[in-house]
Amino acid sequence: MSSELRYTANTQLEHLHARYTGTGHADLTKWEWATHQHRDTLSSIVGHPTLTSYLAVADGESIGRIRFEMAEKMLQPCGPPPQKQD
Repeated sequence: MSSELRYTANTQLEHLHARYTGTGHADLTKWEWATHQHRDTLSSIVGHPTLTSYLAVADGESIGRIRFEMAEKMLQPCGPPPQKQD
């Protein structure tokens, strides 16, 4: 019975990883994880008009400027990737 449960859990986990790229996996680096988190946060802010409006009022900028800046930050939210060591 436990092998069936383990198989089901692994199958569900693999399905989640295939469907949602930000859920991570065993080989995910700290930089990749942080990048996913920042992009998720930025896209959530842009996707919720009330949050975008709040930031626009708080920063004294237009809503369009805030959306533009958030979209630009999504390109490399944590800077360039670290150098890989061979």
